[in-house]
Amino acid sequence: MMMNAPDLPGWAALAVSFFLMAGAIITFIGSVGLWRLESFYARVHAPTLGATLGTGGVLIASMICFSVLQTRPVLHEVLIAVFLTVTTPVTLMLLARAALHRDRVEASPDVPGPRLPWERKRRQRQ
Repeated sequence: MMMNAPDLPGWAALAVSFFLMAGAIITFIGSVGLWRLESFYARVHAPTLGATLGTGGVLIASMICFSVLQTRPVLHEVLIAVFLTVTTPVTLMLLARAALHRDRVEASPDVPGPRLPWERKRRQRQ
């Protein structure tokens, strides 16, 4: 309930506004990266980083605000942060590997080449 917001001390209001704005700006940069970057492989990283870091900033702001207002630590946001930190990179890897497999099967010219030496040798033998 935002009726208690005027009771927020100045130092907490500054910290909350800093983390909230930082999270919003990082999320916005990730969204712009999704829109502006060229290939799927470049596009997939920007929103993933923006979502993880941006949401982290918003969660820190929420933790500070409600911990100060309720005079006890509020840790519900920690569960959200853990869930987001675990699921977002896993989703990124699954999407990127599926796209990489599809592009290699279709022999797309935009596919990044193999980086590991044994993948290069195996590719040359085929």
